[in-house]
Amino acid sequence: MSELYERPKSILPNASSYCPGCLHATATKIIAEVIDELGVKDKAIYVLPVGCSTQGLVSWDLDIIGSAHGRAPAVATGIKRCRPDCLVFCYQGDGDLASIGLAEIMSAANRGENITVIYANNSIFGMTGGQMAPTTLIGQKATTAVTGRQLLGTGYPLKMCELIKELDAPRLVVRCSLRTPAGIKKARASILKGFKNQLEGKGFSFIELLTNCPTTWHTDALGSLDFMEKYTEKYFECRTFTDKEERFGE
Repeated sequence: MSELYERPKSILPNASSYCPGCLHATATKIIAEVIDELGVKDKAIYVLPVGCSTQGLVSWDLDIIGSAHGRAPAVATGIKRCRPDCLVFCYQGDGDLASIGLAEIMSAANRGENITVIYANNSIFGMTGGQMAPTTLIGQKATTAVTGRQLLGTGYPLKMCELIKELDAPRLVVRCSLRTPAGIKKARASILKGFKNQLEGKGFSFIELLTNCPTTWHTDALGSLDFMEKYTEKYFECRTFTDKEERFGE
């Protein structure tokens, strides 16, 4: 296998600590591949939020700075303004970004901060046991919605790309699914573009990755992919919402 695939230099030689079948591991791999491709490992800074992505501490061979729950875009803003020569990115889950961190992500996007935010949406609070998230689908069960999310009382699941695309500042807003090889290829290309935007000083990029959570969805890996195809991708449309070539402010 080592002859067919070389581990990205931006990842440590450790076994994945994610649950079996979790697509966070796939996201980690393609982000690392892009960093290696761009040759920016030594100046990449990953802002660590709260959530399953904290397991990046044993995965990434990069500089990592922790942040309070939901505050990663605010921390990334400070780092980038102090170190504009660095590639600064966040990798956040939906419970982190779309819930407690909603103000931070919208404000950073509205200011057009020259950072890249990668957003993993699995429609659940994975790390804390499967509570309902802002992105939990109507009818989808959670520990705090045992009969499934109801429209009355909790409203519709938040569509972050659709919200952020309404702002004037963002340069790139795109949603991809990690369910299929084609989706992974699109996600990798989108991350590459988002990082290039930052390195070229173009401004804020937001890449949403639809992922799974076999553990809190109470299914196996293949069952979680079926759920994504039948339900997740039907509600969260995968497409490019914004793609501007000019620099923010031009």
